Amino acid sequence: MKLSPPLAVLLAALVVTACAPQTSDNSSSDKDEKTGTLRVWLFQEVGNKPKEKVVDSVVNAFEKEHEGAKVEVEYIPIETRAQRVKAAFNDPKSAPDVMEYGNTDTAGYVEDGGLLDVTKEFGDWSEAKDTDPTAKQSVTVDGKIYGAPFYVGVRALYYRTDVFERLGLEVPKTMTELATTARKIRAAEPELYGLVVGGAYTYGAMPFVWANGGELASGKGGSYASAIDSAEAQKGIKEYTSLFSDDNCPAAKCAGMGGNDTVTAFAAGKAGMAIGGDFSHAAAEAGKVKGKYAVVPLPGVKAGSIAPAFAGGNNIGVLKSTSHRTLAVDLMEQLTSKKTQASMFEAMGFLPTFGDVRDAAAKEEPFVKPFVETLGSGTKFVPASPAWSEIDAATVLPTMFQEVISGKKDVAGASGDAAEKMDAAFGSAG
Repeated sequence: MKLSPPLAVLLAALVVTACAPQTSDNSSSDKDEKTGTLRVWLFQEVGNKPKEKVVDSVVNAFEKEHEGAKVEVEYIPIETRAQRVKAAFNDPKSAPDVMEYGNTDTAGYVEDGGLLDVTKEFGDWSEAKDTDPTAKQSVTVDGKIYGAPFYVGVRALYYRTDVFERLGLEVPKTMTELATTARKIRAAEPELYGLVVGGAYTYGAMPFVWANGGELASGKGGSYASAIDSAEAQKGIKEYTSLFSDDNCPAAKCAGMGGNDTVTAFAAGKAGMAIGGDFSHAAAEAGKVKGKYAVVPLPGVKAGSIAPAFAGGNNIGVLKSTSHRTLAVDLMEQLTSKKTQASMFEAMGFLPTFGDVRDAAAKEEPFVKPFVETLGSGTKFVPASPAWSEIDAATVLPTMFQEVISGKKDVAGASGDAAEKMDAAFGSAG
């Protein structure tokens, strides 16, 4: 991918900016060695070579700046990260110095005592002021910073331009119009799902809850109470689960679908619309819908509004067990810098967490624009509680949606049971 002028200029300007190593006196390790080997764990992506090329460039520059310092990078499978990270926290000698992690894992890793508090360094870092607020929230627990955002991902509405043209449809401007349009597509072309949805697609469902004024939970400072059974949340749950019907996406086929399943169905030409992420672009381009789709922000309840999206993505942090605090923090900053994030967008399509870099990326590639608009309109994140990993692993929310879809429980009953499970998890986490 060739750099267009906006991003090329930004990259050129950032090349001259170096991250100065910083020190702090609150390291859990009694060592802060300025030479030696730093171990880094990063996630292995599908098609990892472009990522490796960017990282190699960062590492080479880092080693030149820090005489006597070496960096060893290991790419670990995302599927086995939980076991690897748990083992690292339990055995500091086997732990890396710097690690990539999913942004919903922050609170749990902090609770486990694995991540280093880098609040001072992050505050002193000149580039940090341009970090997206929601991305910054994803590295924040109880007001302290435990890493730096690496990239952000959000979802928007993919739709088939050929189907819309063929049926004379307009792009929906509200959630009500979204449902109506989906049913028009299904009625006219019954071999297609109107809007393909998934009962196990939590972050595709939550915009319906948030757009109706609902929340996952209320509280802060590590103390949360579920809000998924509020009147507003129930309205959103009902709106989403009503889409699992024969006149849109039959429950028998769609109730068990996750996010990847819905994107795969859309890419294969089996749906008129889908809720997909910026990270779903490659799948669509590689599928049967290439050249026959477009993307707009998912509409909210009122015309002209955008439904709040979950701000996903990954962060990079330093482990408390490191004996190279100063070097490790500097490497973290260089791996998440504006220059690196711009390069990662070019290489992998990862959306930058810095506003100015993201704006340049949107000018570089038109497909980014609806996702940038979604981010700009306000996004949501999960509760900053270590309980969230337990709630997620127990599939509390997918179970709630599927109970409603199957008719096993009504919205009030299913959301009430989900709230009880969430509160039990929040309570056990302190």
